[in-house]
Amino acid sequence: MSAAARHCRRCGLRRRGRLWEPTVGTPGADLSAQRTLSTRQRGVLVGAGGVIALPLIVAPLPTITLAIGLATAFYLASLIYRLLMFRAAVGAPENVVVSDADARAISGRRLPMYTVLVPAYREPAVIAGLLESLSRLEYPARRLDIKLLLEADDPDTLEAVVQAKPGANVEVVRVLPSEPRTKPKACNVGLSRARGRFVTVYDAEDRPDPLQLRRAVAAFWRLPSDVACLQAKLSYHNADQNLITRWFTAEYALWFGQWLPGLVKLGAPLPLGGTSNHFRREILVRVGGWDAFNVTEDADLGVRLHRLGFRTRVLDSITFEEANSDFVNWAKQRSRWYKGYLQTWLVHMRHPVRLARQLGVPGFIGFNLFVGGTPMLALINPVFWALTALWFLAKPPVILELFPPWLYYTSMMSLVLGNFIFIYTAVVSARLSGRPGLVFAALLSPIYWVMMSIAAIKALAQLLAAPAFWEKTVHGLDAVPATDTGRAAT
Repeated sequence: MSAAARHCRRCGLRRRGRLWEPTVGTPGADLSAQRTLSTRQRGVLVGAGGVIALPLIVAPLPTITLAIGLATAFYLASLIYRLLMFRAAVGAPENVVVSDADARAISGRRLPMYTVLVPAYREPAVIAGLLESLSRLEYPARRLDIKLLLEADDPDTLEAVVQAKPGANVEVVRVLPSEPRTKPKACNVGLSRARGRFVTVYDAEDRPDPLQLRRAVAAFWRLPSDVACLQAKLSYHNADQNLITRWFTAEYALWFGQWLPGLVKLGAPLPLGGTSNHFRREILVRVGGWDAFNVTEDADLGVRLHRLGFRTRVLDSITFEEANSDFVNWAKQRSRWYKGYLQTWLVHMRHPVRLARQLGVPGFIGFNLFVGGTPMLALINPVFWALTALWFLAKPPVILELFPPWLYYTSMMSLVLGNFIFIYTAVVSARLSGRPGLVFAALLSPIYWVMMSIAAIKALAQLLAAPAFWEKTVHGLDAVPATDTGRAAT
């Protein structure tokens, strides 16, 4: 069997004429989101429902009080963990920094082949801009292996590529239209044909730092061999378009500026961003590539790498993207992210004892409070908001029964302290990002939290009805010209 054939089989792919399609269960059936719940998880869920049903019928108020108490404890634990992440990142961020001079000092002859995967579906409006951004990468063209991963039934994007006249190092790979219609399926096709020692993924609207690939190569050469992935920072070039884009940009400043570096410091797995993550190809192939059924394949892959003993670091280099500027488009993307986080949490919690052994206690706690906690907090919030509003508007006696003094004061502390900490960290992060204009948006974060909860409810409904459905986000709605890209401020 040829090396190429072994490569394709390992990635779970097969060829049909000129088209490529992946087979199911690329990372292994037990680590795939093809099934939302395992047989054991379904049994546990049914058993838990039976255990809860009886006390809920016999003593409903104490049972609900207990449920509220557990939810409050989870909320406080998640809050404290995020505070620890923020403190760790602000004190001494674990970012990998490669200066412009060091990046450019590497001779072109020494640079390895680098594969750039660009999955694009129904993106004719942004393809020309994408190719222009890729042409600005300061990397020898003969050592760039760019794969445009297009769906075979998307003639408009294919025509846009032809009109843009890409260079000789750009290969158009047509992916067979088959279920699931997801970005990770296309990425697996690209991985099967990758020639580079390193692999990265860019989205169709991305504008990466021109030195990012050189920085990644220099960083990989410096770091231990168990560092399998470098996650570059993400931000938005149209931050000032409206209030939604400002919220989105402030959130990303906190996410990539403090949350992810904080997870590195605390020894927890990193849920990767969907773009600008750079891999050692050999390791990426070894762990099975991306899960085609997980709609946040990046978060899942980051956890899987950590479980298998590999590490991820944050690269101090920025890729600018387009922030969603209208609520409907934003909600489509955010609900997909929340659904994918729930998928990732359920998949990796199929064997919690094994997971705890592989991640270690700090990693296991971080996984549950951050990956699981991110969508869960957004789902819990409306319940507490409704109870609080009900008390202030009507003061029904049942609220007093549901909140005995020990729970009342604990919940009040969670409400006051939690809101303050989340707003405070958002404001500090906005200032640290070097974009003081985001501070006002950070102060209005509670409105953004309502949007998040709406998206989380939608995500839960889709998880039950259409777990692998990839809701397409429309790009090209930005109205702000590109800003200069470069290394992040530290």
